[in-house]
Amino acid sequence: MAAPRPIEKVTLSAQVAERLRGDILAGVHGPGEQLHEVELALSLGISRGPLREAMQRLVQEGLLKSIPHRGVFVVDLSEEDMLDVFFVRASLEEAAIRRLIDSGDRAATARTLTVLSERMDRAMRSGDHASGGDLDLEFHRTLVDAAGSLRLSRTYATVQAETRLCLHRLMGGYRSRDDLAVEHFRLAELIGSAPLDKILPELHRHFGDPAATLRRLRGDASASAQGQTR
Repeated sequence: MAAPRPIEKVTLSAQVAERLRGDILAGVHGPGEQLHEVELALSLGISRGPLREAMQRLVQEGLLKSIPHRGVFVVDLSEEDMLDVFFVRASLEEAAIRRLIDSGDRAATARTLTVLSERMDRAMRSGDHASGGDLDLEFHRTLVDAAGSLRLSRTYATVQAETRLCLHRLMGGYRSRDDLAVEHFRLAELIGSAPLDKILPELHRHFGDPAATLRRLRGDASASAQGQTR
């Protein structure tokens, strides 16, 4: 009998990546902002080696981009980027729903999704949009995982960081704090027992038009900035 593998210790670079990831999603580092190695290393109290490893990890996740001879920058998602991320999400989640209907436990999945919707509702009502975005992602990831396809879940994970970035950017522009939970409650209910031709239109209606929401948010921010300078 083979000896069990020791539990891996969390490396410093992984801890730094988690910190930077959280800061980016919280807006501490804004879209398009350059991250300066020396300043960051000093503020975090670490050497530049682990910081570089952490930044490279976030480049691979799609949260940062490295431009030769210029530096590393926080990704600023364009309307086209948003639409592409949501296109991929919709395609994968539609495949997951089809698989779930064919061979999954719909009732158990619906119960889990309903619990997540309840938590999301509480977060949004308390004004915690960041947690609302995290729970939104957990809801959809749970749906995909319920299909029981390792490769589908793995593929979905490749757009997870960009999805998180999209959700956190869009959460403040959601139609109302009630809409987010209501739409997820509805999806959970349909996934539990409704036919495919009822679920898929609701899924696509729920995704809506992320580019339009982003434009509205940017317009509101611009109007606010102009008002403050008057």
